[in-house]
Amino acid sequence: MKVTVVGAGAVGATCADNIARRALVEELVLVDIKEGFAEGKALDISQTCSLLGFDTRVIGSTNDYSKTANSDVCVITSGIPRKPGMTREELIGTNAKIVEGVAKNLLQYSPNTIIVVISNPMDTMTYLTLKATGLPKNRVIGMGGILDSARFKTYLQMALGCSQNDLHAVVIGGHGDTTMIPLTRLATLNGNPVSNTLSADQLKQISADTMVGGATLTKMLGTSAWYAPGAAGAALVESIIRDQKKVFPCCVSLDGEYGQSDICMGVPVVIGRNGWEKIVDYKLNTEEQEAFNKSAEAVRNMNSVLDTLVA
Repeated sequence: MKVTVVGAGAVGATCADNIARRALVEELVLVDIKEGFAEGKALDISQTCSLLGFDTRVIGSTNDYSKTANSDVCVITSGIPRKPGMTREELIGTNAKIVEGVAKNLLQYSPNTIIVVISNPMDTMTYLTLKATGLPKNRVIGMGGILDSARFKTYLQMALGCSQNDLHAVVIGGHGDTTMIPLTRLATLNGNPVSNTLSADQLKQISADTMVGGATLTKMLGTSAWYAPGAAGAALVESIIRDQKKVFPCCVSLDGEYGQSDICMGVPVVIGRNGWEKIVDYKLNTEEQEAFNKSAEAVRNMNSVLDTLVA
């Protein structure tokens, strides 16, 4: 098996490092536009093989996509990172051109690949990738909801003093500060609804903290986060490569599901060897569905900006 990660910056390199550590594939290719950068990151990761006990062959490439040939999964992290005060929406002008070019280069050498999108703004970049490549919809997946849900679990754990691994908590909707929807009603701790322990005000605050989780880290770090985004991308790749059939909230193309069509948004899906294989219906209540519809409207507004850029 073979995986390519495009973009050897903090998120891409962290994703690649996680994939290598988990020994998911025989060959891992890291691509970047900066001369020698991907080669250096690949060599650095390779030098941990004997220390961490994996045998993955890690290859770096400066914009030579022929080295990515026959990749089973390709992860796109390319684009400029979000700076303090910058919204994901403001990233669209630059990153749209980058992501579209990368996707087409990858497909030239790996026509049967599954594409995982991490680049922001993720909902629009996933939609762009789907439309620009013409791939079957199950082979284009945005990672966002996995990361947002991990942040949701972190804030729940901080309030509950429990293990994050005992929590089931999901974020759906758009991957943006105002568009994501933490499903507090469905969050459980070993099957027990967290609402049995936490007050409505506490859950409201946890939800609010989750929604600005990325912006909070950007303010602290001076740039976008990378550990959790990279790990989230690797978890998605693992479920594909190992055909785990895990249910992850991912940005996928909707065709009537959750009341929306011709849009890519975060919903729970089964992830396996064929990409996303099935959308899971969480039976949203009226309030949650209204929030989802509002989120969809915001995503569509962003997609309309994309239309003017690529026209």
